[in-house]
Amino acid sequence: MSDTQIIWIAWGSGAFLVAAVATALLSMRAVARQERIKLRMWEVARAASGAAAGEKPVADGNPVVRMIQGLGAWMMRSGILSESTLNELQETLANTKSLSGAKGLSIFVGIKCLLVIGVPIIVVILGRSTGMASGTLLSVSAVSGVVGLLAPDFVLKKIRKNYLRQVEAGLPDALDLLVICAEAGLGLEPAIERVSQEIAVAHAAVANELVRTCQDLRMVADRKVALLNIGKRTGLECMERLAITLVQSTQLGTPLTRAFRTISAELRQEALTKFEGRAARLPVLLTVPMILFILPCVFIVVAGPAGLQVMRSFH
Repeated sequence: MSDTQIIWIAWGSGAFLVAAVATALLSMRAVARQERIKLRMWEVARAASGAAAGEKPVADGNPVVRMIQGLGAWMMRSGILSESTLNELQETLANTKSLSGAKGLSIFVGIKCLLVIGVPIIVVILGRSTGMASGTLLSVSAVSGVVGLLAPDFVLKKIRKNYLRQVEAGLPDALDLLVICAEAGLGLEPAIERVSQEIAVAHAAVANELVRTCQDLRMVADRKVALLNIGKRTGLECMERLAITLVQSTQLGTPLTRAFRTISAELRQEALTKFEGRAARLPVLLTVPMILFILPCVFIVVAGPAGLQVMRSFH
């Protein structure tokens, strides 16, 4: 590919980026208008009912964040991303504190759009300044565009994996607290709400799941569906087991203390089994470092003097 074609591609990408930024600015005005309407409605509701108006909506004053949010909102309305993809992203982003809700989803989509367009442009500019060949520059810019598209998803998956690990690690402690609350005479919903408050400092991920469970129990008409959502949200086997146990306990009248205590004991035993399995794998994992780093030193110490004697004999 010639230099002229590379330059035209760079100019076209830049023009597309400018158009995307302009669209984001227009969308940002629409978002700001919606926030003003929500603020006005909150003021009217507060004037009518006093403290029952709820939490005051706070507008984000950062212009860069608002621009990225506007770009993401425009991409979501354009129909490029399917509804199932948006729902999956929103469910994953719900596990993060900074990108939860519809605003977080639009910001995430906007960041992906900027990286897909901006990273190849930066690569082309740097490649032209360093005298990179045209074919190599085109390949590197294409790869950088793919990296810019997939990097946010990779980071999000790492956050999701870490979140699920925290939920799995803190669930036995939450179940022990639920046993105490159930023995004190609290019902299922008050016990979950109380434990979510007490365990928030030690296990924030588990507290988040318990808070969402309380919200489902209050909003969903079918109690069974609300309890089964505990396992569907995370996909963890321990959470699915907890949901099924709670459903059976509510339907059959089994005491909650027995159910919580049984699940807690099973989870702790499974955690202990995993630790024992990891400990059993240590000799196998240490074989390669031993061969690479320890055995050569042993051979040098043992066979070194004999080798030196042989070398001296030849001289």
